[in-house]
Amino acid sequence: MNSDALQSYLHDHIPLSRAMQVTVIDISLDRLVLGAPLAPNINHRDTVFGGSASALAILSAWSLIHTRLRREGLTARLVIQSNDMRYDRPILGDFTAAAGLPDPAAWDRFVAVFRRRGKARIAVASTLECDGQAVGGFQGAFVALATDQPSA
Repeated sequence: MNSDALQSYLHDHIPLSRAMQVTVIDISLDRLVLGAPLAPNINHRDTVFGGSASALAILSAWSLIHTRLRREGLTARLVIQSNDMRYDRPILGDFTAAAGLPDPAAWDRFVAVFRRRGKARIAVASTLECDGQAVGGFQGAFVALATDQPSA
């Protein structure tokens, strides 16, 4: 899945991403970067609204797993199970969220469990940046469910 296809998918299936004007900046096997401008995500203090920052971090992490599953030829319903968000400094302008796996070796285990059980969980992290500086961070767990499995 290339950047344009992912951006279209997000805007079509997750309307909040369109309202936030989310763009796909980079997709690689180990890293996925999304960006968003300040204007549609601004709060009453002229900084990025915390919910927008959190949403972009979650979207980047979800998108990383989504695109990697597609590369594996796997179809799954991917849901967030838990998350921890950290806001280190105000976000004063356009911002990005770069997602990666804290434990890259976990991917093979995740795929093996998913293939065997039709359900698997993996941890993802995302770093928020503005003007080249880290401004926050996200850690979360996502669960992939085979499309024939009931929702948890």
